[in-house]
Amino acid sequence: MLTAATRLDAMARLGRALADPNRCRMLIALLEGPTYPAKLADELGLTRQNVSNHLSCLRGCGLVVAVPEGRQTRYELSDRRLAHAIEDLLHVVLAVDPDHRDAHEATLAETASLSDSPDGDAQHGRDQYGRRPAQE
Repeated sequence: MLTAATRLDAMARLGRALADPNRCRMLIALLEGPTYPAKLADELGLTRQNVSNHLSCLRGCGLVVAVPEGRQTRYELSDRRLAHAIEDLLHVVLAVDPDHRDAHEATLAETASLSDSPDGDAQHGRDQYGRRPAQE
């Protein structure tokens, strides 16, 4: 059983990670799957040094892990459940935000149509990274 102090520490680390918009953008990019810092820098329009600093913070918060691959390092979410948690959190926030409700409902419809595809883990309702489609 988790103590209140353990939960507080975990929430503080999560809050620190989500407090910066660029770290949030990186987490969203990592929902799509593992990637490399140079690719993140290009996709997000950030310097490699900036990406490196943010990835270090995300590692320190326990949200991402670095996987050495020869001379490169690949980054990915630290746990499959984290992808589910981020997706669920986004859906809850968007569902209660009247300014974004229409976009959220369109995303739900699109996700539902994609989950009908016969590839990957679709038969279990999850993609190759363990993400499940959004549900209303």
